[in-house]
Amino acid sequence: MGRSHALSGWCAGLVVAPVIGLTTVAEVVPFAAATAGYALLPDLDHPGASASRLLGPLTGFVSSVLRAFSALLYSLTKGPRDEDSTGQHRHATHTVVAAVLLGFATSSAGAVGGWRAVLAIALLGLILAADVLGDWVLLVVVAAGGWTLAGSWLPGTSAVEALRGGLDEIGSWIGAAVAVGMFVHCLGDSLTRSGCPWLWPLPIRGETWYEIRLPKPLRFRTNGPVENLLIAPALVVGSVLLLPGGLAIAQDLATTIWSTTSVWLAGR
Repeated sequence: MGRSHALSGWCAGLVVAPVIGLTTVAEVVPFAAATAGYALLPDLDHPGASASRLLGPLTGFVSSVLRAFSALLYSLTKGPRDEDSTGQHRHATHTVVAAVLLGFATSSAGAVGGWRAVLAIALLGLILAADVLGDWVLLVVVAAGGWTLAGSWLPGTSAVEALRGGLDEIGSWIGAAVAVGMFVHCLGDSLTRSGCPWLWPLPIRGETWYEIRLPKPLRFRTNGPVENLLIAPALVVGSVLLLPGGLAIAQDLATTIWSTTSVWLAGR
């Protein structure tokens, strides 16, 4: 579900950014890029995930440490009715607790380190997202950023200064991007047949690691036809329309096409 996780994270970032007061593309795009990338981070607990393979042995080692920690945490906290599991994939990193903790950590980094820390966190998210979605993501981010920055520059202000201003505005809010991305991942996994225990350590029906999921008829298989033919395309459309000004441009384009078509049909 890597592609769907990244796209849903991107859409969530575009929705959340204006809510917390980030409105320009210089602010929204880095925020959404971080949300998209960190929506892939929970799968660092799987050796075959893109996040685990991103930097070769380095991320592979981090993945192995996370799996060991998750297994230990599962053995120490599982309830009387929890299944017999290794407790590795879809456990420790797939919880609200993990999202909040990493969100606080990156928020503190953004507050202390300023725009440089925000840039580093956002770039890591962008790299994670591009690894799954392809290099076109980088082009979209650069094009969208350049488009809005060009229209918002003040006399004597360079592109670098405009971008830095946007990163300064994000500041500690970068932690929200990280937390939202990780939580969106959990919600996405809850749509699948396996579910996701993101309410840990809240005990439910004797299980500390209770898998939250949809009613059985509504669940779908990872990388199955529902995800590939319905969910992913819908997220692609949403990822464009939710960009600042994206909906207005789409409406203008639709109006133009409709007017042109009407004139052409009337002339036949």
